[in-house]
Amino acid sequence: MPVIYTQGLRKTFGRVQALNGLDFSVEPGTVFGFLGPNGAGKTTAIRVLTGLARPTGGCVRVLGEDIVASRRGIAGRIGYLPEEPAFYPWMTAYELLDYIGRIFGLTAEERKVRSKKLLDLAGLTQTGGRRIGGFSRGMRQRLGLAQALVNRPEVLFLDEPVSAMDPAGRKEVLELIGSLRGQCTVFMSTHILTDVDRVCDTVGIINHGRMVVEAPREELIARYALPVFEIENDSSSAGKFAAWAENLRSMSWVATVSVNGTVVRVVVNNVEEAKKKLLASAIRAGLILTRYEMIRPSLEDVFLQLIGEEGKEAG
Repeated sequence: MPVIYTQGLRKTFGRVQALNGLDFSVEPGTVFGFLGPNGAGKTTAIRVLTGLARPTGGCVRVLGEDIVASRRGIAGRIGYLPEEPAFYPWMTAYELLDYIGRIFGLTAEERKVRSKKLLDLAGLTQTGGRRIGGFSRGMRQRLGLAQALVNRPEVLFLDEPVSAMDPAGRKEVLELIGSLRGQCTVFMSTHILTDVDRVCDTVGIINHGRMVVEAPREELIARYALPVFEIENDSSSAGKFAAWAENLRSMSWVATVSVNGTVVRVVVNNVEEAKKKLLASAIRAGLILTRYEMIRPSLEDVFLQLIGEEGKEAG
């Protein structure tokens, strides 16, 4: 039985329709990546799933229970980290976790052990006695993840959990999220594709309040990703390179072309044509190439393709 299930989920704010018939399900023990551009409806969906907002219509079940009818009972079984967590600034990190433990009915000894363990997991052991008011945003985000785990939740909801962190902190927290696989179900909302690619088992892509596609990550890439070529050019022929890249956009076998400095990334819809013509056209243009390769498509390639296609349908 799915741990999270929605069917026809709708949420409106006046004339604004934030969720428009959202359908998806999440299997137990998995890390589910809820992916979409800013404004797609991700935060609204999480607020409904955690009982913080009432749906306008549709079915919403978490841990087998209707979230509207059983909100209080479900609250003790889930954890939640909002995008910008807010805490009492005069509390220390340890005091906050102890306080959350009291809310969930933990004994004094349980709170002590749990708080120390979570501070260690979040990389805050050395700062556990400091007041939260002096924490950076990244430190508050780590603390937010720790507080969401105090009650050993069966489902953990994370809204942009690493958006405020530096690369080292992001890596550590994503590893922590990945380590929860099998212990609880993680529902991670984000617009950062590399994070989803790194840690999630299943991906749901949302846009304009509805699910565009939902599938295991590898299946999504295999099903939707078009072949990709990357060509790197010597900087001495930058002018020729830019003109060549622009000309590629008119080719029938080319889907998209993106240029980043001396590297052009070409997504093609006919790989055999590309193999015959791409390198040959670069040579005819007089380019000095330092790299030419066909690479494995990424989740970003899939995301851009699907969101772009949906935009065309909506238009």
